Amino acid sequence: MSRLQTPVRKNDNVRVVAGKNRGKGGRVLKVLPDKNRVVIEGVNFIKRHTRPNPRANVKGGIVEREAPIHASNVQVVCPECGVPTRIGRQLLEDGRKVRVCRKCDGAVDK
Repeated sequence: MSRLQTPVRKNDNVRVVAGKNRGKGGRVLKVLPDKNRVVIEGVNFIKRHTRPNPRANVKGGIVEREAPIHASNVQVVCPECGVPTRIGRQLLEDGRKVRVCRKCDGAVDK
């Protein structure tokens, strides 16, 4: 399976634009590039039934945690204009590539 380059990176502020969690937003906790999915803080909760494991100090019960969501269903929120936007790339004079907002041409990378 080929690896897709997603414009979403860890710690980006994103908003969900499709699916049952549409309109919710948060910070990206983890990016899974092989499956083209991202885990977002406070979005797409699932209930996982876990068995107690005294050796690993894990209590049993029902645990709620975030599940991955497909990267095509999220958009990065531009820090300058504050709007969910598509991401472009720009080459700077010093040779660095930065991600830019397609709406305001502001840099998304710090």
